[in-house]
Amino acid sequence: MGAVKTKRMPRAVREQQMLDAAVRTFGQRGYMAASMDEIAELAGVSKPLVYLYLNSKEDLFTACIRREAKALVEAVRAGVRPDLPSDRQLWEGLGAFFAHTARNPDAWAVLHLQARTHGEPFAAEVAAMREEIVAFVTQLILTGAREAHHDPDLPEREVAGLAEALVGAAESLAAWANTTPGITARQAAATMMNFAWAGLGDLIAGQPWAPPEEEQTGAQAGWTSPAT
Repeated sequence: MGAVKTKRMPRAVREQQMLDAAVRTFGQRGYMAASMDEIAELAGVSKPLVYLYLNSKEDLFTACIRREAKALVEAVRAGVRPDLPSDRQLWEGLGAFFAHTARNPDAWAVLHLQARTHGEPFAAEVAAMREEIVAFVTQLILTGAREAHHDPDLPEREVAGLAEALVGAAESLAAWANTTPGITARQAAATMMNFAWAGLGDLIAGQPWAPPEEEQTGAQAGWTSPAT
């Protein structure tokens, strides 16, 4: 009796199956604990085929990071309608971010935890993704600030730090939300929006918080007060 013939699958489709299996394994077990045998079995292929398509465990992990980073950035960009007011744009961007990370918890674990803790070049791949998201958020905030100040030339540096802080907080909140039962993506986005916009709204309107003038601790430590 001859061997059973299986339907030949296009390489691109097969490779995506391997990446799906790898993301799940890396996300749940961690990069060091994940094995190529386990990934191959989950993908329904032989281990030699995984090596043939993706060369090594390191290359496979890098391919996972790139695919998931691209998907996250595209999801955030697609979630924002540019014709809306700045607060609605930020809300939609946060909603898209938390919805995507909630739907893809293994991918978020790969990006937020695994890739960042295993050195170069993995950390560099995630840093590039983060820079793109920060740049996008910076433009959202900057647009609102320029409109509020009636100053189309308001420097980007005025809001760049805010975008960095906002993205960092959102990343941590997504990690928490994905491991806390009962927290929905919408709840996480609302938490972030309430945390962020209470301050951003005043800043955009030109009403930043500043420490009391008599407070000397900051000056003694070499700090500078925020511009008013």
